[in-house]
Order: sequence, then C-alpha cells, then structure tokens
Amino acid sequence: MRVTLKALLCAAAAGALTLTAFDGASAQKYQSRGTPNIGASKPTTPSRGGGGGGDRGGGNWRGPGWGAAIPGIITVLPHLVQPSQGGQFIDDGTVVEDEDRTRRTRRPSQRTTRRNPSGAPPASERRLVPDEIVIELRNTMTPQQVQALQNRHRLTRLEQQVSQLSGTTMYRWRIPDRRSVPAVVRELEADNVVASAQPNYLFSLQQASAATEGDPAQYELAKLKLPQAHSLARGGKVLVAVIDSGVDVQHPDLAGAIAGTFDTLASDKTPFTPHKHGTAIAGLIAARGKLVGAAPEAQILAIRAFDPDGHGDATTFNILKGLDWAAAQHARVINMSFAGPSDPAIHRSLQAAHKKGIVLIAAAGNAGPKSPPLYPAADPSTIAVTATDADDKLFALSNRGKHIAVAAPGANIFVAIPDGGYERSSGTSYSAAAVSGIVALMLEQKSDLKPNQVRAVLMATAKDLGPKGRDSLFGAGLADAFGAVSAEGPALATLPLPVKRVSTGAR
Repeated sequence: MRVTLKALLCAAAAGALTLTAFDGASAQKYQSRGTPNIGASKPTTPSRGGGGGGDRGGGNWRGPGWGAAIPGIITVLPHLVQPSQGGQFIDDGTVVEDEDRTRRTRRPSQRTTRRNPSGAPPASERRLVPDEIVIELRNTMTPQQVQALQNRHRLTRLEQQVSQLSGTTMYRWRIPDRRSVPAVVRELEADNVVASAQPNYLFSLQQASAATEGDPAQYELAKLKLPQAHSLARGGKVLVAVIDSGVDVQHPDLAGAIAGTFDTLASDKTPFTPHKHGTAIAGLIAARGKLVGAAPEAQILAIRAFDPDGHGDATTFNILKGLDWAAAQHARVINMSFAGPSDPAIHRSLQAAHKKGIVLIAAAGNAGPKSPPLYPAADPSTIAVTATDADDKLFALSNRGKHIAVAAPGANIFVAIPDGGYERSSGTSYSAAAVSGIVALMLEQKSDLKPNQVRAVLMATAKDLGPKGRDSLFGAGLADAFGAVSAEGPALATLPLPVKRVSTGAR
C-alpha cells in the first residue's frame, strides 16, 4: 500500500499517529499535537534493607530500621517512582521536565487532573504506610459525592486538607480490609471523580552522627564570603520556611528569628519536642547569637513535618501540609533538608510553589556516589545543593547527578541544638540551609527575583570546583554569597537560565 507524506501528516494531525525521530541511540517522540513525550524506563533502585513491621495507633505509623543511619539529612531510600509529569528526552541520558504539561482525562460531565504513569508504587516498595492512601479530589465535589466515593471503595477517612497550591483537596484514607495499597490505588484511578491516588510514602530522619561540642569557629562563613555579603544585605524580613523535625524556638541564637510555627502532626496528638536537625537548620539560616547564620535577619517559618522520636518518619501527607502552609504564609524560600522517593503529589505542589515565585532549596542527599537521584532535590522546580569540606573537597556521602546546582560547606559544621547547646555535624542538609540563607540575602536586595533567576545567579557566580565547568559532583561550584548579592542590573538580566535535568536511568 502506498502511503504519501500528506496522508501521514493528516493522520498525525488527527491524533491517529505518533511520529518518532531517531538520532543515534536515542529517540525523541512527538505526539500528534507536537508536544514531546517520553517512554521512561522502569524505576530501578538498589535495596536499602527490608521494611520492618510495626503497630499503628492514632493514624501515625512507622516501620523501624529502614536503611543505615546517614548523617545530617532527613532521608529514606525507597524504590524511586516515576515523576508524574512528562518530559523531553535528551540523548545524554537526562530528562528536561516540562512544568506546564499536564495530561487531563476527559469524560462526560467529569474533568480530572489525573496524570500518567499510575501512582501505584512498585511491587517491591515497602517504605509506605501499608494501609493508607492519599487521594486528590476536585474542590467542587459535594460532601455527598465524597462519601459515596468512600463507600464505593470501602475506605475510612482519616483527614483532609484543602490545598491552596494545587487548588484541590487532599484526603488521607485508610484501607480497613487488608487490600494492598497498589490494588486500591489502581481501583481509584479507574474512578472518574478521582484526580489522583498514591501511597502515603514515608520519609525518614537519619540523625547527624557526631555529637560533641567544639570550636565555635564557622569556617563556612569565609568560604561562602558571607561577611562581605552581610555588608550589603542580612536577609531582613525575608520569610524562609523550614520543613523539618521541629525547632527549639527558645534557643538563644534564634531569639527574634521565628516568625511562625506549624505542626503538621498536631492532629496525631504527637507531643512536640524540639529536635536537633530542625534546630540546626534554622540556626544555619538565621542564627544571631553565638553563631551567625547565612541570613541573620531573615525570619523563620518553622514547620514540623517529621516525627522526632528517633526514626524521624514523615509522610507524603504531612509534607504536603507543610508546603501548603508555607505558601499561605507567603514564604519566599522553602528549605527542604530531606530526601526520599519521587512523589507525584509532592512534585505537583513544588511545581505550583515554583510558579508562585517561591524559591525551593533541597539537600542533594547523603546516600553516596552510587545512589540514584533523590527527591525533592532532583525535582526540576528545586535548587539542589551538595556538600563540601573545609578543603573544598566533596563530602564523601554526597549524592551525585546532573541535577546538582551548587555546593556549600556541609562537613564538620558547628550547629545549634536544643536546650541552648551546640555540636559539630555533617551532611548536605547543612549545605542546603546555607544556600537558603544566601537566597534570603539576594531577595532582600532584589525582591522581584524569580526562582529561575535565583538559580541562574547562584550558578553564574559560583566558584568552579572539580572538572572545569558544571559537573555532576559540585554542580556549578561553591556558592559565593557576595557575588550572588552583588549581581544586578544588565549583568543579571542577561544571565542564562540553566536547564534542570534529572537522570532517567536512575529512576
């Protein structure tokens, strides 16, 4: 049968044909509308140890003993699932996420925001609440429709949260009859009224290792050129949200630094105890006592999303609540010194926050050179920060990847801890906090900077380390606070906006 080029083009225009262009070993697929699509590989993540069992009470469950303790970061290493957004395939093994593309399923009298691929977890995934799901519904649904959905799928409602970021309502529901999470997620995805469904993933706090008091000298101040930057800006009145394990708001170094607090675990009646990790992060950003933060006049929005009773578990649902509250409080910067799986619901909230102009900073992760990219650092909406030591060497446990934007000191850092104490500790968590502070300085100087401009300035002014140019170890190099704060005028306007890339093979 003879097929003409005109016939092919007509078929493509009618949506009956997918055109595929091959270039070497790679392929770029374009659907009939001309938008790029990708057929991503299945996620492959090394096992980090089996998930433990555990009793649940009051809707707050955690499994013990997942993964080895990793210093200085909130982290968990489950099998990474594919992000919910599409992307453009590039033949260097990376994906450029398209923040504006969504797939919408249309049915008579219904409109959902469901995205492909499925939100069901891989079969081997164990790092999730085993009898809970997170469901997203349109705000236009009536209470009667929600109740009917709940009855139809034999679920028990635990809590709900209207999200300003997504414009939808998120629900946490329990599966009372021992059905598996993947099975229920797929069942819900077949229901027209469900916008999205997924597990309630678990993220885990791995406490910092070293815990000895020591020299209060902060070598990172000189490395980042913060004293020079403080002559120009100190972060005055810039709101920086810290989604973490809780902050000791009574620490003398944080006097006057806390603008507000929010406990996402309050509904679980979990007693609040100030925690080392959250206190250290807040201090590195805004300390104004014995220690000097990167932005000593910034204001902290302290959000507790991680249970600080030892494992530091946090769920998808609580992180979503923290992100939404930070946005509602008009945070300009959100620090996320935690790492874990690629989470579709969190991805969408990060994307919405980015579009609102909120600068998102995330720790690269402490899982070492063989780890695949961790999230939210590998999310295209965030600025991923890795860690260096006093000699500008890469912190040994740092994650690698093309998504790394910049580096900052994170090894042997002197930090504040609860009850007025101090200790030395290490991790990419602390590097992210330093960069969050630098961004606060930048926003004080030029409040209309957009997140992509902030990323571009940080990368353009960084001190190159390692291989020449941007690399997967240090990103663009060591952050330079003075250079970033000084960038302005025509030089700022002409800075290129770097492309955010995430490795496909590691997911």
